[in-house]
Amino acid sequence: MQQDKKRGIILMNLGSPDSTQVKDVRKYLRQFLMDERVIDIPFLSRALLINCIIVPFRAPKSAHAYQTIWTDEGSPLIVLTNQLQAALQPHFNMPVEVAMRYGNPTPEAAYESLLKQVPGLEEVILFPLYPHYAMSSYETAVRYMEEVHRKKGYKFKLTTIPPFYNDEQYIHALAESIKPYTEQPFDKIIFSYHGVPERHIYKGDITGKHCLKVADCCHVPSAAHPFCYRHQTFTTTELVAKELGLPAEKVEQTFQSRLGRDPWLQPYTAARLEQLPKEGVKRLLVVCPAFISDCLETLEEIAIGGKAIFLNAGGESYETIPCLNISPLWVNAVVKLIEKEEEIVKAV
Repeated sequence: MQQDKKRGIILMNLGSPDSTQVKDVRKYLRQFLMDERVIDIPFLSRALLINCIIVPFRAPKSAHAYQTIWTDEGSPLIVLTNQLQAALQPHFNMPVEVAMRYGNPTPEAAYESLLKQVPGLEEVILFPLYPHYAMSSYETAVRYMEEVHRKKGYKFKLTTIPPFYNDEQYIHALAESIKPYTEQPFDKIIFSYHGVPERHIYKGDITGKHCLKVADCCHVPSAAHPFCYRHQTFTTTELVAKELGLPAEKVEQTFQSRLGRDPWLQPYTAARLEQLPKEGVKRLLVVCPAFISDCLETLEEIAIGGKAIFLNAGGESYETIPCLNISPLWVNAVVKLIEKEEEIVKAV
């Protein structure tokens, strides 16, 4: 790639506690859950809920969950994001750094590292590792990077890669990662996405009258769709299923990781895992396309907890398909997405 200006790249992922110790998990949960785009209630109510109820009870349980997936190198999500960075670096003649929305490395650390490597840095290309737009994932990551950029008074331009839920290269990489698992007998494949509260969908509807209000809203064209997580997840599922030639009756989409009692996007993954064996589904595949890197939600919640639910309910075979992580096709897709964004910027 030709370098006609002084640039750097930052890959941004969710983040992880620094260790599995309860104190580190507690610190991480507070930062994560105090984000107003994650739990979107007034500050004082949020602070009381998180510091007095959620974190004291959840931190020890989460610490134990992290212990079941932690590696010798550390958090799987951090390790895999660093591996993606290393896999991408040879494709660019500009440095590639990593930042996390919560925990370490911080956005400031990533920015400062690029400034040291590229004196006179003119532009940073931010690549949020979230395929779909949601206020609690993509939006909060981008806004946080923008906030740090503004507060520190950095002079370089910040250019952000948009959600890539329907990008041809991404869909192909995802489909190819699933394909080997569908070449063996199976009854159904579940596309399990991280859930969000329904109120987030309403808040993200820039029209104020489409999402979850119009019949089959995700398939009726609308100006709301560029910011609608639900629409974008359905699009990903449908494009991947089409590329793989999967029959409709063997594909189902669900939403996981519900927190609290408010209604979230349905159907809920855990509920369907318990119901499916009673419907005759004995051999199940599960893939989690909302996550680029394997993490607590895929390795513990789905691969361990989900399997237990399904088998205890009468299922016989359960396989979790790994995230894209550092697959060569995914690395190639990232390169193409960055190159495409550069071409768009040059054309403007």
